[in-house]
Amino acid sequence: MIKKLIDKLLGKTEPAKDSRSAHPRGKRVEVPKEEHGIDLSLVDERAIKVVQTLADAGFEAYIVGGAVRDLLLGLRPKDFDVATNATPEEVKGLFRRAFIIGRRFRIVHVVFGRGRDHEVIEVSTFRAMMDAAAADQVSGNEKTSRSELAGKSHVVDAEGRVLRDNVWGPQIEDAARRDFTVNAMYYDPQREIVVDYHGGIKDAKKRLLRMIGDPETRYREDPVRIVRVVRFAAKLGFEIEPHTRTPIQAMASLLDNVPQSRMFDEVIKLLQTGHSLASLEELRKQGLHRGVFPILDVALDEAHRHDGREKFIQLALADTDRRVSENKAVAPSFMLACMLWHDVHDGWQKLRAKGEPPFPALQQAIDAVFDARIGDISGRGKLGADMREIWMMQPRFDRRVGNAPFTLVEQPRFRAGFDFLRLRADAGEIDATLAEWWEDFSLGDDEERRALMDAAREQDHVRRAATPSAAPASAAGDPAKKRRRRRRKPAGAGAPATVPDGDASQ
Repeated sequence: MIKKLIDKLLGKTEPAKDSRSAHPRGKRVEVPKEEHGIDLSLVDERAIKVVQTLADAGFEAYIVGGAVRDLLLGLRPKDFDVATNATPEEVKGLFRRAFIIGRRFRIVHVVFGRGRDHEVIEVSTFRAMMDAAAADQVSGNEKTSRSELAGKSHVVDAEGRVLRDNVWGPQIEDAARRDFTVNAMYYDPQREIVVDYHGGIKDAKKRLLRMIGDPETRYREDPVRIVRVVRFAAKLGFEIEPHTRTPIQAMASLLDNVPQSRMFDEVIKLLQTGHSLASLEELRKQGLHRGVFPILDVALDEAHRHDGREKFIQLALADTDRRVSENKAVAPSFMLACMLWHDVHDGWQKLRAKGEPPFPALQQAIDAVFDARIGDISGRGKLGADMREIWMMQPRFDRRVGNAPFTLVEQPRFRAGFDFLRLRADAGEIDATLAEWWEDFSLGDDEERRALMDAAREQDHVRRAATPSAAPASAAGDPAKKRRRRRRKPAGAGAPATVPDGDASQ
C-alpha cells in the first residue's frame, strides 16, 4: 500500500487495463539522450532559459508537445511551449515581461525582445484529468453562456465539449489529457531526458498519429482535434491510427458548435503548414470536404467544377507551400483572397452585366462574398481590408496610361496585388503579357517605364482598331477624340480611393 502511494506521488502509476479508455494514465518512462537522440542545438535558447528559471525557483519545467515531437524527428521547431507545476500567477512573477492570457485554458506568454523580432514562449500549468460527468455543464457555448462560465474552473457543454479546463494536477495527468501520443512528451534540456507516458517515441518512429484514450470521448471533449489530426497527418506525413481515424467522419457534426473564430484560426494554421495541398487532400480523404468551414468548401469541393478555379487555387496553394519552405512570410489575406477570388469574380461579372459600373460592382461582389464565406470573424478587420485591396487592385492593372501606373506601383500592397495578377496569368485567366508588362514596369527606371507605356498605348490602339466597336472611330479619322478618351481614363482610375493601405509583404 505504501509502495503504491509512493509510486503515485512519483508519477509511476500503472497504466489502465484498457488502453483505449477515456483517459489512460500511462506510466512514466525517462528516456536518456542515447536513446532519444535529440540535438540540443536545435532547442531555442529562450525556451531553455524559461525552463532554467522555473527550475531554479524550485518548480518542475519541461519543453512539451509539438516541439518535442519535432526534435525527435530531427526538425527545428517553429514554436516552443513549456509545461510546469507552477501556477500562472507563479510563472508571471518570475519574468519581467509575462502575461496571463486565455479563459478556456489560462496560460502565460513570456515575451523576449520587442517589435517584429520579439519571441513568445508559451507556458502552461500541468492540468488534472477531470471526469466530464463531474464538471459543471452549460447549454450554450463560450459566447452564449459567458455569464454562466464566470468563476468556474471546469465546464463542459451539452455535447461534452470542454469550455473551461483550469484545474491543476500532476504531470502524469497532464500527459493523459493531451490529444496524441506524439504530442504528450516532455523534454528536460538540462538533464537531456524525454519523459514519455504513452509510447510517444515509439509512435513517432512509426510515424503514427494515435489518440490517447478513447477517440470518440476525446473528439467530443474538443472537436477541433478532428481538424488537428488531419493537419498533423499532412504536415508530418504520418498515418492516422485506425481507432483514431474511424470516428472522424461521424463526429464531424460536432464542429458546428465550435465558435467560428476558433475554427477560422485552425483553418489558417492548416493552410500555413507548408503542406496545404496535402492537408486539403487529407480532409477529402477523411470525408471532411464539405461543411467544415465555408472557405474550405471552395478549395475542397467547388474548385473541382473544372471552370478554371481548380488550377488557380492549386497554383496559389503550391506557391504558399513554396514560400513556407523558403522561410518566407505568408499572409493569410493573400491565401484567402486566392481561394475566394472566383466567387468575387463571378459576382462582379454578373453585376456588370446588369449595368453596374466596374468599381461599385466589384465592391458589392466583395461584400457578398464576405457575408457568405467569412461572416463577421475577420472579414471586417485588417485581414479583410488586405483582401479587399488585392481584389480592388486587379482592374487597375488594366490601366497602363497617364499617371495610373506610377500611382499603382507606389501602393504599399502593390507586390501582393501583382503576385495575385501573376497567379491569374499562370492559370490562364488573363493574358500573360499583362503580368510581364507590370513586372518590367515595377523594376524599370523612368526611361524604361515611359517606353513600356508607349508600347502599351500602341497595343491598345491596335486592339481597338481590330475590334468592330472601334471601326467607326478609326474610319472617321479623329485621333484627337481618341486621345481625349485615353486622357480621361487615368483620371477615372485615380479618383476612387477605395482600397486601404496594407502590409507590403505577401
